[in-house]
Amino acid sequence: MRLMPGSIRGRMLALSAVATLVALLVAGFLIAAVLGRVVTQGVDRRLDAQIALLATAVGDDGSIDRTRLDGLRGALEAGPGWRWQIVTPDRTLGSADFPALELGPPGPHGERGDRGGPPRPREGSEADGTPVHARQVTLSTPAGAVTLSASAPNSVIQRPIREAAVPLLGLLALLSLLLAAAALVQIRYGLRPLRALRDAVADIRAGRMRAVPEDQPAELQPLAQELNALGRDNQAALETARASAANLAHALKTPVATLAIELRDHPEHARQVERIDATIRHHLSRARERVTDRHARVLVAPAVADLARTVSRLNAGPPVDIATTVAPSLAVAVDPADFDEIVGNLLENAVRHAEGKVAVTAARIGAEVSIAVTDDGPGIAPDQMARAIQPGVRLDERGEGHGFGLAIARELSELYRGGLTLARAEGGGLMATVRLPIAAERDE
Repeated sequence: MRLMPGSIRGRMLALSAVATLVALLVAGFLIAAVLGRVVTQGVDRRLDAQIALLATAVGDDGSIDRTRLDGLRGALEAGPGWRWQIVTPDRTLGSADFPALELGPPGPHGERGDRGGPPRPREGSEADGTPVHARQVTLSTPAGAVTLSASAPNSVIQRPIREAAVPLLGLLALLSLLLAAAALVQIRYGLRPLRALRDAVADIRAGRMRAVPEDQPAELQPLAQELNALGRDNQAALETARASAANLAHALKTPVATLAIELRDHPEHARQVERIDATIRHHLSRARERVTDRHARVLVAPAVADLARTVSRLNAGPPVDIATTVAPSLAVAVDPADFDEIVGNLLENAVRHAEGKVAVTAARIGAEVSIAVTDDGPGIAPDQMARAIQPGVRLDERGEGHGFGLAIARELSELYRGGLTLARAEGGGLMATVRLPIAAERDE
C-alpha cells in the first residue's frame, strides 16, 4: 500500500498537513498545560489565604480560638465545595464533610507531612469519588503538631480551563486553515519554476525552442544546464546520423542507377537491380526518418531565391527566367539540406524542360505549406505522371539525368509526412506541387 502521494505537490501537502497537525497538537497541549498551571496557582493562592486565616485562630501554645473561628466561617466557606480543617493532637475542627487527602511525600527525616514552611499541595476525593484540590501546612506548637488544611472542588480548576478551551480550539482551527492556505500558496508558487521548466521541455520537443532557459532558481539551474547539454549532444549525434544516411544515399544512388540503365535489356537482371534499389531506399528511408530533426526550420522565400540563382547559373541550356512568389514569413519544419534537395530537384527538372519560364509559388494551406514549381515546357501526359515519380524512370531521354530527381523529392517530402503531386499547368507545361509541414513559431 502506497502511503505517500505520487506527485511532489501531494507529498509537500501531506508533509505540511502532518507537520501542521503535530505543531497544533503540541501547541494546544502546551497552552492547556500553561492555562491549567495559571488557574491552579490562582486557586492555590486563595486556599493559602484561607490557611493564613486559620492560622490566626491557633495560639502560640497550640490552643484553638473558637470565637475567632466562628468569625472566620464566612470567609472560609466561600462557596459549595470549599472546606477547611484544623487537626490537633486531641481534636479535629472544620467542615463536617472534609474530604480525605492523600499523604504528602516523605520529609527530610522520613516523616510524612510538612513541618513549617509554606503550604503544600494535596490531592484527595470526596465520598462519591469527586476529586478535590487542597493545600496543607503543619505547625509545630508546645502542645504538638497542628495541621491546617483548606480544599476546593476540582471543578473550580477544570471549569475555567474548559471555558478557555472552546475559544482556544476555535483559534487553533482558524490558525490551521490559515496555515493550510499559506501552504497551498507556498507550494503553488514554489513549484512554478518546475512547471515552467516542463513547458520549456515541451516547447523543445515541439520545435518551438532549442534550449531551456538557464535563468532558473539555484536548485533547478544545474538541471537546466544538463538538459541543454543533453540537447546539444543529441543534436550532434543527429547531425552525424543524418550525414551518414545522406552520404550512403548519394554513394549508392548513381551506381545503382547506372547499373539499371546498363541492364535494361536484360529483364531478369534488371528486376534484381530494382529489388536492390527498393531495399536500399526502404532502409535509407527508415534510417532518415528516425533521425529527422523536429527542430529544423527553413524560411521558404530566401531558400527558394538561393536555389533559383544556383540553378540558373548551372543551367547549360537556353536561358530560363525563374519567377518566385513566396510570402517572406512562410517557414517549413524541414532540414535545410533536405529542403534544398526537394525544391532543387523540382527546379532542375523544370528548367531542363522549360521553354523559357519557370514559376515558383508558395502558400499556407492548413498545417502545411504548398510549394508549386511550374514550367512552360511540353509537360507530361496524365497517364505517365504516376511513372514519372518512380525511381530511375526517364520519360525524356534528352540531356543528362538518371530519372531520380522527382523520386527523391517525393521520398523526402513523404519522410516529413508531406507529399508530391504532378499536374498539367494552365499553359500546357508541368506543375509539380510539394507539401511540407509548416514550422511552429520559435522563441529563440
